[in-house]
Amino acid sequence: MKKEIVIGIDIGGTNTDFAFVDKKGTCYLKNNIRTDKYPDIDTFLDELCLELKKGITALKKEFSTVSIGIGAPNGNFYTGNIQFAPNLKWKGCIPLVKMVEERMSLPVVLTNDANAAAYGEMIYGAAKGMKDFIVITLGTGLGSGIVINGEMVYGHDGFAGELGHTTVIPNGRACGCGKKGCLETYASASGIVRTMHEILNMRKEDSLLRKKDLNKLTSQEIYIAAKKGDMLALEAFEITGEYIGMKLADAVAFSSPEAIILFGGLAKAGNYILNPVKKYMEQNLLSIYKNKVKLVLSDINNENAAVLGAAALGWEYLNKK
Repeated sequence: MKKEIVIGIDIGGTNTDFAFVDKKGTCYLKNNIRTDKYPDIDTFLDELCLELKKGITALKKEFSTVSIGIGAPNGNFYTGNIQFAPNLKWKGCIPLVKMVEERMSLPVVLTNDANAAAYGEMIYGAAKGMKDFIVITLGTGLGSGIVINGEMVYGHDGFAGELGHTTVIPNGRACGCGKKGCLETYASASGIVRTMHEILNMRKEDSLLRKKDLNKLTSQEIYIAAKKGDMLALEAFEITGEYIGMKLADAVAFSSPEAIILFGGLAKAGNYILNPVKKYMEQNLLSIYKNKVKLVLSDINNENAAVLGAAALGWEYLNKK
Protein backbone atom coordinates (compact mmCIF):
# COMPACT_ATOMS: atom_id res chain seq x y z
CA MET A 1 0.00 0.00 0.00
CA LYS A 2 1.33 3.42 -0.96
CA LYS A 3 2.24 5.95 1.72
CA GLU A 4 0.51 9.32 1.68
CA ILE A 5 2.46 12.48 0.97
CA VAL A 6 1.58 16.17 0.67
CA ILE A 7 3.14 19.00 -1.29
CA GLY A 8 4.35 21.99 0.71
CA ILE A 9 4.80 25.26 -1.20
CA ASP A 10 6.30 28.48 0.17
CA ILE A 11 5.76 31.46 -2.13
CA GLY A 12 8.18 34.30 -1.48
CA GLY A 13 8.81 37.54 -3.31
CA THR A 14 12.00 36.21 -4.91
CA ASN A 15 11.79 32.40 -4.81
CA THR A 16 9.10 29.77 -4.44
CA ASP A 17 10.25 26.62 -2.64
CA PHE A 18 8.38 23.32 -2.75
CA ALA A 19 8.83 19.75 -1.57
CA PHE A 20 6.92 16.51 -1.08
CA VAL A 21 6.59 15.87 2.67
CA ASP A 22 5.52 12.75 4.55
CA LYS A 23 3.85 12.65 7.98
CA LYS A 24 7.20 12.47 9.76
CA GLY A 25 8.41 15.65 8.08
CA THR A 26 10.82 14.02 5.65
CA CYS A 27 11.20 16.12 2.50
CA TYR A 28 11.51 14.60 -0.96
CA LEU A 29 12.43 16.29 -4.24
CA LYS A 30 12.85 19.72 -2.66
CA ASN A 31 13.25 22.34 -5.36
CA ASN A 32 12.42 25.95 -6.23
CA ILE A 33 11.61 28.30 -9.05
CA ARG A 34 12.03 32.06 -9.24
CA THR A 35 8.87 33.89 -8.26
CA ASP A 36 9.96 37.23 -9.66
CA LYS A 37 10.85 35.77 -13.07
CA TYR A 38 7.22 35.51 -14.20
CA PRO A 39 5.32 38.66 -15.24
CA ASP A 40 1.87 37.18 -14.56
CA ILE A 41 0.37 34.65 -12.18
CA ASP A 42 -0.83 32.27 -14.91
CA THR A 43 2.67 31.81 -16.36
CA PHE A 44 4.08 31.32 -12.88
CA LEU A 45 1.50 28.67 -11.95
CA ASP A 46 1.88 26.86 -15.26
CA GLU A 47 5.61 26.45 -14.59
CA LEU A 48 5.18 25.58 -10.91
CA CYS A 49 2.49 22.97 -11.54
CA LEU A 50 4.54 21.43 -14.34
CA GLU A 51 7.34 20.86 -11.82
CA LEU A 52 4.90 19.48 -9.24
CA LYS A 53 3.46 17.00 -11.75
CA LYS A 54 6.98 15.80 -12.56
CA GLY A 55 7.49 15.14 -8.84
CA ILE A 56 4.19 13.28 -8.50
CA THR A 57 5.20 11.06 -11.42
CA ALA A 58 8.67 10.41 -9.98
CA LEU A 59 7.25 9.38 -6.59
CA LYS A 60 4.08 7.57 -7.69
CA LYS A 61 5.42 4.03 -7.17
CA GLU A 62 5.92 4.66 -3.46
CA PHE A 63 3.67 7.61 -2.59
CA SER A 64 0.15 8.85 -3.18
CA THR A 65 0.00 12.66 -3.24
CA VAL A 66 -3.10 13.69 -1.29
CA SER A 67 -3.09 17.47 -0.83
CA ILE A 68 -1.20 20.73 -1.32
CA GLY A 69 -0.48 23.28 1.42
CA ILE A 70 0.66 26.77 0.45
CA GLY A 71 2.13 29.57 2.55
CA ALA A 72 2.17 32.97 0.85
CA PRO A 73 2.21 36.66 1.75
CA ASN A 74 -1.34 37.83 2.48
CA GLY A 75 -2.70 34.34 1.85
CA ASN A 76 -6.25 34.15 3.20
CA PHE A 77 -7.24 30.77 4.67
CA TYR A 78 -10.97 31.49 4.36
CA THR A 79 -11.12 32.72 0.76
CA GLY A 80 -8.16 30.88 -0.76
CA ASN A 81 -6.98 34.17 -2.22
CA ILE A 82 -3.74 36.12 -2.06
CA GLN A 83 -5.02 39.58 -1.31
CA PHE A 84 -2.99 42.68 -2.18
CA ALA A 85 0.43 41.30 -1.22
CA PRO A 86 2.94 44.20 -1.31
CA ASN A 87 5.96 41.89 -1.75
CA LEU A 88 4.64 40.10 -4.87
CA LYS A 89 4.66 41.41 -8.45
CA TRP A 90 1.08 40.25 -9.07
CA LYS A 91 -1.22 42.85 -7.60
CA GLY A 92 -4.84 42.75 -6.54
CA CYS A 93 -6.79 39.69 -5.42
CA ILE A 94 -5.53 36.35 -6.81
CA PRO A 95 -7.79 33.25 -6.43
CA LEU A 96 -4.76 31.04 -5.87
CA VAL A 97 -6.45 27.94 -4.43
CA LYS A 98 -8.94 27.76 -7.31
CA MET A 99 -6.17 28.25 -9.89
CA VAL A 100 -3.93 25.52 -8.42
CA GLU A 101 -6.81 23.05 -7.92
CA GLU A 102 -7.80 23.47 -11.57
CA ARG A 103 -4.26 22.65 -12.66
CA MET A 104 -3.49 19.87 -10.16
CA SER A 105 -6.86 18.18 -9.39
CA LEU A 106 -5.88 17.96 -5.70
CA PRO A 107 -7.32 19.67 -2.61
CA VAL A 108 -5.38 22.87 -1.91
CA VAL A 109 -5.28 24.98 1.26
CA LEU A 110 -3.66 28.40 1.66
CA THR A 111 -2.61 30.61 4.54
CA ASN A 112 -0.10 33.38 5.09
CA ASP A 113 3.55 32.54 5.62
CA ALA A 114 3.54 33.25 9.37
CA ASN A 115 0.54 30.99 10.00
CA ALA A 116 2.21 28.28 7.92
CA ALA A 117 5.28 28.59 10.15
CA ALA A 118 3.04 28.14 13.19
CA TYR A 119 1.53 24.96 11.72
CA GLY A 120 5.05 23.71 11.09
CA GLU A 121 6.10 24.34 14.68
CA MET A 122 2.92 22.66 15.97
CA ILE A 123 3.40 19.47 13.96
CA TYR A 124 7.17 19.21 13.50
CA GLY A 125 8.87 21.74 15.77
CA ALA A 126 9.18 23.49 19.10
CA ALA A 127 5.41 23.74 19.69
CA LYS A 128 4.75 20.00 19.33
CA GLY A 129 2.18 19.05 21.98
CA MET A 130 1.28 22.69 22.77
CA LYS A 131 -2.19 24.16 22.38
CA ASP A 132 -1.42 27.82 23.10
CA PHE A 133 1.57 29.51 21.48
CA ILE A 134 2.68 32.29 19.15
CA VAL A 135 5.20 32.07 16.32
CA ILE A 136 6.96 35.30 15.37
CA THR A 137 8.61 35.30 11.95
CA LEU A 138 11.53 37.69 11.76
CA GLY A 139 12.32 38.04 8.08
CA THR A 140 12.20 41.05 5.78
CA GLY A 141 9.05 41.91 7.74
CA LEU A 142 7.55 40.61 10.98
CA GLY A 143 4.72 38.10 10.88
CA SER A 144 2.86 36.27 13.60
CA GLY A 145 0.90 33.04 13.82
CA ILE A 146 -1.27 32.75 16.93
CA VAL A 147 -2.63 29.43 18.16
CA ILE A 148 -5.17 29.33 21.01
CA ASN A 149 -6.61 26.06 22.34
CA GLY A 150 -5.05 24.20 19.41
CA GLU A 151 -6.70 26.37 16.76
CA MET A 152 -5.10 28.98 14.53
CA VAL A 153 -6.56 32.43 15.13
CA TYR A 154 -7.86 33.81 11.82
CA GLY A 155 -10.50 36.30 12.93
CA HIS A 156 -13.73 36.87 11.04
CA ASP A 157 -12.02 37.76 7.75
CA GLY A 158 -8.90 35.57 7.79
CA PHE A 159 -6.43 38.36 8.58
CA ALA A 160 -6.03 38.13 12.35
CA GLY A 161 -2.55 38.10 13.82
CA GLU A 162 -0.81 41.06 12.18
CA LEU A 163 1.41 41.96 15.13
CA GLY A 164 3.99 43.35 12.71
CA HIS A 165 1.57 46.13 11.84
CA THR A 166 0.72 47.20 15.35
CA THR A 167 2.18 50.60 16.24
CA VAL A 168 5.34 50.70 18.34
CA ILE A 169 6.36 54.33 17.65
CA PRO A 170 3.50 56.74 16.83
CA ASN A 171 4.27 58.59 13.56
CA GLY A 172 7.51 56.62 13.32
CA ARG A 173 9.12 54.96 10.31
CA ALA A 174 7.11 54.63 7.11
CA CYS A 175 5.88 51.08 6.50
CA GLY A 176 5.05 49.33 3.22
CA CYS A 177 1.49 48.87 4.48
CA GLY A 178 0.93 52.64 4.36
CA LYS A 179 1.06 53.24 8.12
CA LYS A 180 3.84 54.78 10.18
CA GLY A 181 5.63 53.32 13.19
CA CYS A 182 4.72 49.66 12.62
CA LEU A 183 6.63 47.10 14.67
CA GLU A 184 8.10 45.43 11.60
CA THR A 185 9.83 48.66 10.54
CA TYR A 186 11.92 48.36 13.74
CA ALA A 187 11.90 44.64 14.51
CA SER A 188 12.80 42.63 11.42
CA ALA A 189 15.84 41.98 9.24
CA SER A 190 15.17 45.21 7.35
CA GLY A 191 14.25 47.03 10.57
CA ILE A 192 17.56 46.31 12.31
CA VAL A 193 19.39 47.55 9.21
CA ARG A 194 17.48 50.85 9.46
CA THR A 195 18.33 51.03 13.15
CA MET A 196 22.01 50.39 12.40
CA HIS A 197 22.02 53.21 9.84
CA GLU A 198 20.60 55.60 12.43
CA ILE A 199 23.13 54.57 15.07
CA LEU A 200 26.08 54.98 12.69
CA ASN A 201 24.83 58.40 11.60
CA MET A 202 24.25 59.66 15.15
CA ARG A 203 27.30 58.21 16.85
CA LYS A 204 31.04 58.76 16.39
CA GLU A 205 32.41 55.55 17.93
CA ASP A 206 34.40 53.12 15.81
CA SER A 207 32.52 50.22 14.30
CA LEU A 208 33.44 47.38 11.96
CA LEU A 209 30.38 48.36 9.94
CA ARG A 210 31.74 51.78 9.01
CA LYS A 211 33.93 49.98 6.47
CA LYS A 212 30.84 48.51 4.76
CA ASP A 213 28.78 49.95 1.93
CA LEU A 214 25.83 51.02 4.07
CA ASN A 215 23.49 50.95 1.08
CA LYS A 216 24.08 47.19 0.91
CA LEU A 217 24.24 46.47 4.65
CA THR A 218 22.45 43.29 5.79
CA SER A 219 21.24 41.95 9.12
CA GLN A 220 23.72 39.09 8.70
CA GLU A 221 26.63 41.58 8.64
CA ILE A 222 25.28 43.25 11.79
CA TYR A 223 25.15 39.84 13.46
CA ILE A 224 28.74 39.05 12.44
CA ALA A 225 29.90 42.40 13.82
CA ALA A 226 28.02 41.78 17.09
CA LYS A 227 29.72 38.38 17.44
CA LYS A 228 33.06 40.18 17.16
CA GLY A 229 32.09 42.48 20.02
CA ASP A 230 31.17 45.56 17.98
CA MET A 231 29.43 47.78 20.53
CA LEU A 232 27.23 49.62 18.02
CA ALA A 233 26.06 46.37 16.43
CA LEU A 234 25.26 45.01 19.89
CA GLU A 235 23.30 48.19 20.57
CA ALA A 236 21.25 47.62 17.39
CA PHE A 237 20.27 44.17 18.68
CA GLU A 238 19.42 45.65 22.09
CA ILE A 239 17.12 48.26 20.55
CA THR A 240 15.48 45.71 18.25
CA GLY A 241 14.97 43.31 21.15
CA GLU A 242 13.40 46.07 23.22
CA TYR A 243 10.73 46.79 20.59
CA ILE A 244 9.94 43.11 20.08
CA GLY A 245 9.84 42.43 23.82
CA MET A 246 7.46 45.32 24.46
CA LYS A 247 4.97 44.13 21.86
CA LEU A 248 5.24 40.48 22.89
CA ALA A 249 4.24 41.53 26.39
CA ASP A 250 1.08 42.98 24.84
CA ALA A 251 0.50 39.74 22.91
CA VAL A 252 0.83 37.71 26.12
CA ALA A 253 -1.82 39.91 27.75
CA PHE A 254 -4.47 38.94 25.19
CA SER A 255 -3.55 35.30 24.54
CA SER A 256 -1.58 33.95 27.55
CA PRO A 257 0.56 31.54 25.48
CA GLU A 258 2.62 28.70 26.85
CA ALA A 259 5.46 29.71 24.55
CA ILE A 260 6.55 32.25 21.98
CA ILE A 261 8.77 30.88 19.21
CA LEU A 262 11.07 33.09 17.13
CA PHE A 263 11.49 31.95 13.54
CA GLY A 264 13.21 33.29 10.42
CA GLY A 265 16.40 34.97 9.31
CA LEU A 266 16.88 37.40 12.19
CA ALA A 267 16.18 34.60 14.70
CA LYS A 268 19.37 32.92 13.45
CA ALA A 269 21.24 35.51 15.53
CA GLY A 270 20.37 33.31 18.52
CA ASN A 271 21.02 34.82 21.92
CA TYR A 272 21.95 38.19 20.41
CA ILE A 273 18.26 38.69 19.69
CA LEU A 274 16.73 36.22 22.16
CA ASN A 275 18.27 37.71 25.32
CA PRO A 276 17.15 41.34 24.83
CA VAL A 277 13.68 40.20 23.70
CA LYS A 278 13.34 38.12 26.86
CA LYS A 279 14.58 40.94 29.08
CA TYR A 280 12.18 43.57 27.74
CA MET A 281 9.25 41.19 27.49
CA GLU A 282 9.60 40.30 31.17
CA GLN A 283 9.99 43.98 32.10
CA ASN A 284 6.70 44.84 30.40
CA LEU A 285 4.62 41.84 31.46
CA LEU A 286 1.86 42.04 34.03
CA SER A 287 2.99 40.30 37.22
CA ILE A 288 0.54 37.42 36.69
CA TYR A 289 2.44 36.43 33.50
CA LYS A 290 6.04 36.97 34.62
CA ASN A 291 8.38 33.98 34.21
CA LYS A 292 5.54 31.82 32.85
CA VAL A 293 5.98 32.21 29.09
CA LYS A 294 8.75 30.26 27.37
CA LEU A 295 10.65 32.21 24.73
CA VAL A 296 12.50 29.87 22.39
CA LEU A 297 14.03 29.70 18.93
CA SER A 298 12.52 27.49 16.23
CA ASP A 299 14.15 24.07 16.16
CA ILE A 300 12.96 23.20 12.63
CA ASN A 301 15.76 22.71 10.12
CA ASN A 302 16.06 26.18 8.58
CA GLU A 303 16.66 24.78 5.12
CA ASN A 304 13.24 23.08 5.07
CA ALA A 305 11.31 25.23 7.53
CA ALA A 306 9.06 27.13 5.13
CA VAL A 307 7.96 24.12 3.06
CA LEU A 308 7.49 22.04 6.21
CA GLY A 309 5.14 24.71 7.52
CA ALA A 310 3.14 24.70 4.30
CA ALA A 311 3.06 20.89 4.28
CA ALA A 312 1.91 20.85 7.90
CA LEU A 313 -1.02 23.01 6.80
CA GLY A 314 -1.84 20.38 4.18
CA TRP A 315 -1.78 17.59 6.76
CA GLU A 316 -3.89 19.63 9.22
CA TYR A 317 -6.46 20.25 6.48
CA LEU A 318 -6.71 16.50 5.77
CA ASN A 319 -7.04 15.65 9.48
CA LYS A 320 -9.95 18.04 9.87
CA LYS A 321 -11.63 16.79 6.71
